[in-house]
Amino acid sequence: MTATPCNPHDYLSTAERYYHAMLAQDFETMAGYLHERVQLIGPLAQLQGRTAVVQAAKNFAGMLQDIHIRSRFANGDQIMFAYDMILPEPIGPFRAAVRMVFTDQLISTIELFYDAQPFAHKKNDIFEG
Repeated sequence: MTATPCNPHDYLSTAERYYHAMLAQDFETMAGYLHERVQLIGPLAQLQGRTAVVQAAKNFAGMLQDIHIRSRFANGDQIMFAYDMILPEPIGPFRAAVRMVFTDQLISTIELFYDAQPFAHKKNDIFEG
């Protein structure tokens, strides 16, 4: 039996639904898009496993007001977004990018790119809360 490869556009849709679930603070749905052994790689932390990633998302979602995805790209089992995250002052809006890798049609890697300086004082609240 051969696995049917997923269309890269399906991965874009899954990644968007993941962020919509985060905005809605629907963490059960959000967790359903994550591979059990998902890795989160970012400027402030590296996390392993669905539980740790969902907990960090819960901690971050309390600050998150909106996400504006500006660009979407897909190639094979990877997607990239360029987006603006909208947070209250003193952080405010900030630009970021994400690369996601999919395994078994689930998000297995989330690699975040952003200026971490505005978040340095919130690092423990987000990643160790």
